[in-house]
Amino acid sequence: MSSSGKSARRRIAATAAACFFGGLAAATAVAPAASAAPDCSPAGVNGTLDSVTLAAQQYLATHPGAGGVVSAAVTQPRDVAAANIRNYFTANPGEYYELRGILAPIGDTQRACNTTVLPPYLAGAYQEFVAG
Repeated sequence: MSSSGKSARRRIAATAAACFFGGLAAATAVAPAASAAPDCSPAGVNGTLDSVTLAAQQYLATHPGAGGVVSAAVTQPRDVAAANIRNYFTANPGEYYELRGILAPIGDTQRACNTTVLPPYLAGAYQEFVAG
């Protein structure tokens, strides 16, 4: 892939991350992440979202650079937040891939349960972020 293609994908991912993590930061989580097959009951789907939210919040709390840029993004104009997140994850690609791994159960649940886990305002951002 050309470097301009990679750059475009990172810009998209950064914009999505600003929206997605901003939404996750506003969510309340109550359960630890699980690695079992998704439970497609309403409680199971909500539990997956809660678990992923908690895991992402814990990750961000233990990675001050990522946590800071994501926390700041919630209050910044979208273009500023996207640029800041893009710059951070470009400089720290390992953290991007770790967060993408943390978010993977959302996609797993959506596919296995043929449902939408996230509210519409987060769904697009999630898709763009995990696409990288």
